[in-house]
Amino acid sequence: MMALPDSDQLQCTPRIQRIKERVLAEPRYLSVEQALLVTESYKQTEGQPRCLRRAEAFAHALRNLTLHIDPDEMIAGNRSAQSRAGIVFPEAAIEWVDREIETLPERPQDPFQVREEDARRFREIIVPYWRGRTLEDHVYSALGDAIAEIGSVVKINQRDHAQGHIIPNVRTWLALGPAGLLDETKRKGASGGHENAPFYEAVSIALSGSVAFMQRYASLAENMAGQEQEPVRRANLEEVSRICAALAERPPRTFREAVQSVWFLFVLLHVESNASSFSPGRLDQYLWPYLERDLGEGQITMPDALEVVESLWLKFNQIVYMRNRESAQYFAGFPIGFNVCIGGMNAQGADATNPLTYLCLRAQEHLGLPQPNLSARLHSKSPTPFLEEVTKVIGLGSGMPQVFNDESIVPALVNQGVTEEDALDYAVVGCVELSTQGNCLGWSDAAMFNMVKALELTLNNGVCMLTGDQIGPRTGDLSGFADFESFEAAYEAQLDHFIERMIAVCDSVDKVHAEQMPTPFLSSVVDDCLERGLDVTAGGAHYNFSGVQGIQVGNVADCMAAIKTCLFEDKRTTADELLDALRQDFEGSEVLRQRLLNRVPKYGNDVEWVDELGHRWAKLFAEKVGRHTNVRGGPYHTGFYTVSAHVPMGKKVAATPDGRRSGAPLADGGLSAMYGRDKRGPTALLQSVSRIDSRLGSNGTLLNMKFLPSFFATKTDRDKFAALLRGLVRLNIHHAQFNVVHPEDLLKAKRDPEAYRNLTIRVAGYTAYFTELDEDLQDEIIARTYFGEL
Repeated sequence: MMALPDSDQLQCTPRIQRIKERVLAEPRYLSVEQALLVTESYKQTEGQPRCLRRAEAFAHALRNLTLHIDPDEMIAGNRSAQSRAGIVFPEAAIEWVDREIETLPERPQDPFQVREEDARRFREIIVPYWRGRTLEDHVYSALGDAIAEIGSVVKINQRDHAQGHIIPNVRTWLALGPAGLLDETKRKGASGGHENAPFYEAVSIALSGSVAFMQRYASLAENMAGQEQEPVRRANLEEVSRICAALAERPPRTFREAVQSVWFLFVLLHVESNASSFSPGRLDQYLWPYLERDLGEGQITMPDALEVVESLWLKFNQIVYMRNRESAQYFAGFPIGFNVCIGGMNAQGADATNPLTYLCLRAQEHLGLPQPNLSARLHSKSPTPFLEEVTKVIGLGSGMPQVFNDESIVPALVNQGVTEEDALDYAVVGCVELSTQGNCLGWSDAAMFNMVKALELTLNNGVCMLTGDQIGPRTGDLSGFADFESFEAAYEAQLDHFIERMIAVCDSVDKVHAEQMPTPFLSSVVDDCLERGLDVTAGGAHYNFSGVQGIQVGNVADCMAAIKTCLFEDKRTTADELLDALRQDFEGSEVLRQRLLNRVPKYGNDVEWVDELGHRWAKLFAEKVGRHTNVRGGPYHTGFYTVSAHVPMGKKVAATPDGRRSGAPLADGGLSAMYGRDKRGPTALLQSVSRIDSRLGSNGTLLNMKFLPSFFATKTDRDKFAALLRGLVRLNIHHAQFNVVHPEDLLKAKRDPEAYRNLTIRVAGYTAYFTELDEDLQDEIIARTYFGEL
């Protein structure tokens, strides 16, 4: 294996530092340019099949969008001329934009500036054509009442934007390029049936537009080079032009060409769908052969290769996703989800780390930016140098890399019907969602299920304690249960009620996507779609999953432990006393609240019987979800992660038997303990998490941990942390992520956000700038447990 140069030879260049500063300084604006082009195209394609209309609109945008190249950048391309623009995407939704366009600049979470001319064109041109025609309109026309009826317990996603959350087949894209894929599509179309002809035509249109897009960048770079006086910039622009022109005609041959090709793929996916979590997957595996060849032939040095990688890292930070006000609370801090997975095992089960793996870690060390969402795959034979580098970068405090465990994840995927070969090649989508590469539409963000709200309804005969509305089935209130088993049976009935309704709505949303939002370009880079002549949204992929998140196991375990202990064992509290306290948000019942908080063991402290309560309900929830098949013919399966939903979902839950007050956040992460309650240290927390069978979370799980920077101060300290990572592998825990920060710095950042503009923090499966988060989420992050020692 080729060794890396010493650290002092792998520095962040002045060019990279200049581009980084420009990226961070550029303000975010709403953009309507693509929306205007899409509208223009749709007016010309009335009456054609939806897949053709989408392909024509995509190609029209690619041929006419304003392009921009920074003369310093080695990797070119974006879906807008301005970095970090919020794209209006009328095929998906306009109503929320119409409602919120005036308040976008001032909203507390993820604001965007709005130019007066853009607001005018949106209202005068885009709204009149699209009102009643969008994906959102079709979803709410068919399902509005059904979504509202379960809305206190279930958040249905994918209602107002195209489907993302997928890893395309990057290897195929690199092997063929758009021109080669276009030839293959034409061959498949010529032998396909008449009924598949519109699909193949749509894919051909989309790929032709992609070729034109690259050619346009080649021309722009050539023109800029002709006007550039500075020699280094001129040479760079000439090389950008050459590469873009070549990639329009053939597959990449060099490392820089391959990196540019990968970036074009993801820009194109975002132009087509404007969705989050198009993830590159195992970038260190499919790009290493190009780098290895270039290094061997003397065409590139390792420092030059690092600059190319860091150029790509900067591009990952130039695309953000503009959500509506509500969704911005659930997905706070622009988690666009460019998840890059490094390390892990190969198809033979051997370690797969290589020098490019280490360059990716070095890029994160240098830049410390929120994207890409860097994920390190670990296993029992992960080499010590890799764990040392992972530990070193985690200790720098950017919240990355997060770590994933091959030893538990591969069996979990195989358990869902994935072949062992595909499971060994898994990567991560978006935040923590698990997926095979290039052959799966996992629909991993189908819905979020508030398990704690369902428990509240169990306490109160299906009546919401916040509104007094009857929203769940009448299963009795707390005073009517003779024993703990009767209460558990009622909770199970509440889960059944909402799961059945959730699945029905998710299936219907899935159908609307297939009808309204086919994705011909994406379908060209997902295995089996071209063979079947079937769009990926209609089931064309080899694997077709739907993922539902169970939120929040830690609170459920704590609540169940409190009810079991206080009501049915020591009987120091009556059902009426507890129920009245919950309805009054513990007003006048602080002694009871403190007893619930401090006298009942809590999840996260290696208390086996409490942890087993969490496991019991995670298992039942996953089993109930897993009994269902989606409309694309694949299974539903479960994840346990929250993104930032634990804050807004907590606002929908009244006071709970674990001592939590009404409206307070739920536990973060997914398998994390409630903040402040895991008091016996990180190893006790890991023991608790390990008691929830990892196979239950085949859609992904999330564990947040927070350490003081002093934990990483010395080589001995870092070795202890690396041992903790190996322990996580042995315990069969899917995932963990780490914040390394002083609480004082977070408090200072709240008071003086400009001085801490570059402070990044791990939220829940992704990293964001701390100062860009809503105050409620900032406070919840500050309140999480800190670990200073093992």
